[in-house]
Amino acid sequence: MSKNLRTKTSKFIDETTRISFRFDGKKYFGFRGDTLASALLANNIHLVGRSFKYHRPRGIMTAGSEEPNAIVQLNNNSSRTEPNVRATEIEIYEGLEASSQNCWPSVKFDIGGINNFLSPILPAGFYYKTFMWPASFWEKYEYFIRKSAGLGKSPTKPDPDIYEHKYIHCDVLIIGAGISGVMAAKIAAKNGFKTLLVDEKSYLGGSTIYQNSENFKINNQVSNSWLEKEINEIKKFKNLEIKTRTSVAAFHGYNYLLARENLTDHLPLDQRKDKTRQRLLKIRAKKVITATGSLERPLIFDNNDRPGILLSSAIKTYANLYGVACGEKNVLFTNNDSAYETAISLYQKGINIEAIIDNREEVDSKLIKETEKNNIKVYKGYTVVNTSGYKRINKISIMQLSKDGQKVTGNKIFIECDCLGVSGGWTPAVHLFTQSGGKLKFRDEDQVFIPKTYPSDQISIGSCNGDFTLDEILSSIPNKLKVFLNIKHTVYENIEVQSPFNKSKRNIWLLPSDKNIGKTKSFVDYQNDATAKDIKLALREGFRSIEHVKRYTTTGMGTDQGKLGNMHALGIISETAGSKMGELGTTTFRPPYTPLTFGTIVGRNVGEYFDVFRKTPIHEWHVKNNAKFENVGQWKRSWYYPKNGESMHDAVQRESKAARDSAGILDASTLGKIDIQGTDASEFLNRVYTNSWSKLSIGKCRYGLMLNEDGMVYDDGVTTRLSENHYIMTTTTGGAATVLGKLEDYLQTEWPELDVYLTSVTDHYATISVCGPNSRKIVSKIIPDLDFSDESFPHMSFKNVKIGKIKCRLMRISFTGELSYEINVQANYSKSLWERCMEAGKEFNITPYGTETMHLLRAEKGFIIVGQDTDATMTPIDLQMDWIVSKKKYDFIGKRSLYRSDTIKEDRKQLVGLLTENPEEILEEGAQIIADINKSPIEMLGHVTSSYYSPNLKKSIALGVVRGGKNMMGQKLIIPMENKQINVTVADPVFLDKENKRLNA
Repeated sequence: MSKNLRTKTSKFIDETTRISFRFDGKKYFGFRGDTLASALLANNIHLVGRSFKYHRPRGIMTAGSEEPNAIVQLNNNSSRTEPNVRATEIEIYEGLEASSQNCWPSVKFDIGGINNFLSPILPAGFYYKTFMWPASFWEKYEYFIRKSAGLGKSPTKPDPDIYEHKYIHCDVLIIGAGISGVMAAKIAAKNGFKTLLVDEKSYLGGSTIYQNSENFKINNQVSNSWLEKEINEIKKFKNLEIKTRTSVAAFHGYNYLLARENLTDHLPLDQRKDKTRQRLLKIRAKKVITATGSLERPLIFDNNDRPGILLSSAIKTYANLYGVACGEKNVLFTNNDSAYETAISLYQKGINIEAIIDNREEVDSKLIKETEKNNIKVYKGYTVVNTSGYKRINKISIMQLSKDGQKVTGNKIFIECDCLGVSGGWTPAVHLFTQSGGKLKFRDEDQVFIPKTYPSDQISIGSCNGDFTLDEILSSIPNKLKVFLNIKHTVYENIEVQSPFNKSKRNIWLLPSDKNIGKTKSFVDYQNDATAKDIKLALREGFRSIEHVKRYTTTGMGTDQGKLGNMHALGIISETAGSKMGELGTTTFRPPYTPLTFGTIVGRNVGEYFDVFRKTPIHEWHVKNNAKFENVGQWKRSWYYPKNGESMHDAVQRESKAARDSAGILDASTLGKIDIQGTDASEFLNRVYTNSWSKLSIGKCRYGLMLNEDGMVYDDGVTTRLSENHYIMTTTTGGAATVLGKLEDYLQTEWPELDVYLTSVTDHYATISVCGPNSRKIVSKIIPDLDFSDESFPHMSFKNVKIGKIKCRLMRISFTGELSYEINVQANYSKSLWERCMEAGKEFNITPYGTETMHLLRAEKGFIIVGQDTDATMTPIDLQMDWIVSKKKYDFIGKRSLYRSDTIKEDRKQLVGLLTENPEEILEEGAQIIADINKSPIEMLGHVTSSYYSPNLKKSIALGVVRGGKNMMGQKLIIPMENKQINVTVADPVFLDKENKRLNA
């Protein structure tokens, strides 16, 4: 049985509720409120995992999100399995199952541990050098590299949990609910600001809330009692929202932040059904107050990574917050006063302390004096030079430091222990601040980076701003927030603080050993096994930038992102290279601050909700009439309408023949529609399109081509002038949203002086297109009072009409080359109008056709489809559409790019028609085009962009892009296929009715 290391009762956990959980297959017990880490420590379990590179035994080291070692796999072999979860962040629940990672067959006996003995031949960067030769071995290397990569196992089954996204807007966002955050929340809420306070823990108050010491007082009250009253008070404010178990993951520009709120991770699995597990909060804040605190630094010495070595602050947290002793023979090793706070806390709880090792020789501190009064042995001016114990520490050896701290002297002293607490000072948690674009400055007196330049309306307070003592925090916050919030009074004008903490520390980045550095294992990055020796090797091999050293040694590339080790890496680089730390800078702190599950990122957009399915208002009619659909953008568009078991080819042949011979009807509602209004609307279109728009008459339509700045075709469509300052633009179905975004971008950033307003009306109107020789007869039956003559209603014009009492826009435009009419009608009337058109066209055998037939009909006329016949490398000239580029306009988007030396070359790929030698043979779209099959290497001239069999021409036709194609009319080319080659002739891309006689049939 495991030992029970519970100490005096803690009010922060519920000892009346006993919870069972399993770790590595064995059953243990904890209490409600425990984390997995505290529950394991209570059961005297320290060995929880293996390091990544050397597979060295690793134990719990911290009590927070900076934990580098105790990362576990949750609920293995179930749909809820999750890798790389920190044991320090998991609240235990009934039925929890966790297991160690990166070990086989078990954490206690790991075959990978052989790497530890091979470590002398596996230094930093060995993989860059080893796996380069011989080249033929790479496939063998790759197999083993992939086998050893990663730490946990990804789930293979769908995630059964529910995730959500939520938007929050507030006046003031406060990140961190320690004493600084609580004070800031009270000040902001008291002054009427809509305030949001978030913290990653399940409780408020940070480390002060369990600081039960007479040495730390606020207004003559023990600090935690005073803070508890403040917390109870702020919970009553109606304009203050408090969110615990909420970690801010990213701080973007303009005070836009992302946070993950854990809602049910602490509940038993059977209580989570139909409940949201995690919620991604998208927060917009007018002002942000960062109170993220600071992280205790470890100390870097030989074999500083054994299970049982923890941060001093973590030992205090486990004792005071969870009522758990981390060991029975405890030793503390420090360079500052923090370890003495821990010692006093442990002593008050009856936990044994063997000794304190302090690398400072002389220091005048009330905390030290109180510690010595309790008969705790203090070794001043000493350092730990080595530790013993493989699966858990059992002994340390210490030696005296020289005056300059560069070497050790005297005899070794051996101290038995099963727990070593280390304290190397504190590092402000500036990660979120730098994510927002903030710049840091280096404070030399205590070797820390603190905020310097704020990029948005934000401020950092408390220890994340370098104020580490209680009196510094409480004295600075009121004045800072007065200015920041622009208020006259705070509730903390006169406050008395008693804090005996002495700020002196003796900072030595790499503590000396009695061994040569080549024989030491002083770990800087605990998860990736990066040592001080590795960093010095990187410097010898020419690396100087901290980013380069990071990548070469993998320091700071673990799941903790270097929260513990990066400052030591900087210090070692600085001392070795003889440079100043302030000049080195830091590595880049990238989001997320703590890992996010994919479920949180995606939210509800999974499975059938992965993407939006958009349906036209006539969709149900298509379904009832056996339409097959294709996805175009997010739309479900009718693809073809098979009858009596027809194949797609047969259906398309029938539909296209009917449209040419009599009448066809198409649901074109998915085309993008943008309403353009304003006194500068005509000028706006002049700048957007390649052709001229100022003289377009009211009631007329015009085809337009839109380019990117590089002169390449971006989109096309017909735009109609409804009145003097009012146009309606159509775009391609897939390009509607991006075109609107592009136009808005130009209006807001390039041409803000233009009086133009854009509104998307794609969903507001449905579009019914009736085409074919009998289309005029059909539409005139529906609108009998309208004059349909060519003189009154010519091609490329529109009329406002009424069908019964329904207002419509009737446009005479065509994408098929046939006489065609498009009816734009309010969406809720469209299905009824469609059915009226079908009824009116019965005598003419009106035939619904889908997108595949539409593509065939337009290809017969040589009309392009942007994105199919273009690929972001085609100019209008390449498409043989020189006629649409105005020679008179001063400027339009992309004009200058059309005259670059590259875009006016004669041998650019250009759009042509292709006719097969065998008229029954249909080319494959995307097939390459060549001139000579025997030439080596074979030169690719272009490719096929569109290919169909035309029943109207009784032969196959294709469009393609061919290098210098305009000058190759009539030439023979070759399409090489897998088992044959197809001979083709370059032809005019217009295959049918080049004179456009059918438009006025």
